[in-house]
Amino acid sequence: MPPDIEAIAEQVFVALADPTRRAILAALASRGPATATDLAVDLPITRQAIAKHLALLAEAGLVTAEPGERRRVRYRLRSAPMQVAQQFLAVLARDWDSSLDALKDHLDRVVGGPASTQLHGIDP
Repeated sequence: MPPDIEAIAEQVFVALADPTRRAILAALASRGPATATDLAVDLPITRQAIAKHLALLAEAGLVTAEPGERRRVRYRLRSAPMQVAQQFLAVLARDWDSSLDALKDHLDRVVGGPASTQLHGIDP
């Protein structure tokens, strides 16, 4: 897996780790572009705190800042980094699936039957 994909995915996961940032993303997804002031109306934190979270989300590429009227900055969602993180997880899932399938096949050969049922005490 290319290192840039892993780096992008890591930034996305760090950004999504915080419940406030997830709430900001959810608000932007449901109502479209908004300013920090707009977002502060519905969230239990200050506009300044929201601005700091938006800066981190922008660093991760999850939002873009668009200049608006009277120096107001509106933030808009970007889906590309989230898609990269999804691809990263899909690759990991495939790796795990193939490893687990190989382990199951090995156990089936060693135990002499379907390992998944014998390991759980279920007769085939």
